Amino acid sequence: MLKLIRLLLGSIIAILDLLTRGSKLKRTIDSQNQLEEEIKNLTIYQFKLCPFCIKTRRALHKLNLPIALLDAKNDSIAREILLEQGGKIKVPCLRIENDNEVTWMYESNDIIKYLTQRFA
Repeated sequence: MLKLIRLLLGSIIAILDLLTRGSKLKRTIDSQNQLEEEIKNLTIYQFKLCPFCIKTRRALHKLNLPIALLDAKNDSIAREILLEQGGKIKVPCLRIENDNEVTWMYESNDIIKYLTQRFA
């Protein structure tokens, strides 16, 4: 019963998000291309109907950040990587790869703050 309630509420939140999304941050073509190069080392692990993941995807939309999204609920490989390398199955999770170092950032507010400070 609890799963059904979560599914229903998650679906409602996802639909409301799609209906109320604002416009994307506008950039020049060159700056957007440069940004897309910079975000190649970022990946977000998420569940499609998780309210915190929806909140994070909404911020990605506003900031115009086409970061790779992996579904850790339905993609067993993504889920396994999240657990083995990130340490826990908790979403949303931002994987940041710099040189040979990988950082796993959990908590939607922390992820949004990081992305806003770095790319807004």
